[in-house]
Amino acid sequence: MNIFLHELKSYRKSTIIWTVSLIVVAIMFFSMFPSFSKDIQKLTNVLKGFPESIRSGVGISLESFNNILGYYSFPFTFIVLIGAIQGMNLGTSIISKEVCEKTSDFLLTKPISRTKILTYKLMAIVVSLLITNIIYIIATNIIISFVNNEDYSFKIFFMISITLLFVQLIFMSLGLIVSVVLPKIKSVLSISLATVFIFYFISFLSSTDANDMTRYVTPFKYFNPTYIIENGHYEIPFIIMTLAFIVVSITASYVIYSKKDIHAV
Repeated sequence: MNIFLHELKSYRKSTIIWTVSLIVVAIMFFSMFPSFSKDIQKLTNVLKGFPESIRSGVGISLESFNNILGYYSFPFTFIVLIGAIQGMNLGTSIISKEVCEKTSDFLLTKPISRTKILTYKLMAIVVSLLITNIIYIIATNIIISFVNNEDYSFKIFFMISITLLFVQLIFMSLGLIVSVVLPKIKSVLSISLATVFIFYFISFLSSTDANDMTRYVTPFKYFNPTYIIENGHYEIPFIIMTLAFIVVSITASYVIYSKKDIHAV
């Protein structure tokens, strides 16, 4: 448990920075909503000039862009991108930071199994992500209440917002397995940024066709806010893929880490 508290404390500063960043982005985009809503017809005509794949890539649906939840799909695309970097960064640093800081051999000489070490570290990261999401959802809901005068479904708002955590957990799991596979990572942030942006770029290549197989490659397409608004639920295949990827990645990470040869300093 001391490891968990130590890790949680070490992530305190980064958690605050990432959380504030998400809220600032939300404030920036929602501050523009009153202006957009006044000239929605002109804006819609302008957006019609953009290819549908581009509009889909940035979360713009012409059918629902005039209401607060439909508009929310637009900034949420960038919020998920930032959150994914946070999740990937935390996952990649979970083991690699011990190597970089040359504390691996010290930690592993303690009377505690590698499984428990990884579990406590993983718990600290999950708690950090939960804190980020709780504060983000509360803050964003307050922001919306200031810029929106019409009623909206909090359930749908929450369903859209909580997908941020789902995507973060996917990239955290990916970062974790990268952390235990690679012998030494010189720059966690560089790997995190490169990986996340590659998947984000792939999401732009994905068409709006529900049968497009590209959607299964990038987590940024697993949870479509427009689909959630229109149907009130998630797409089951992507929920299954999310759970399967997280479970398989974390399980594989435990197996690899428990057998990994950790070099002494």
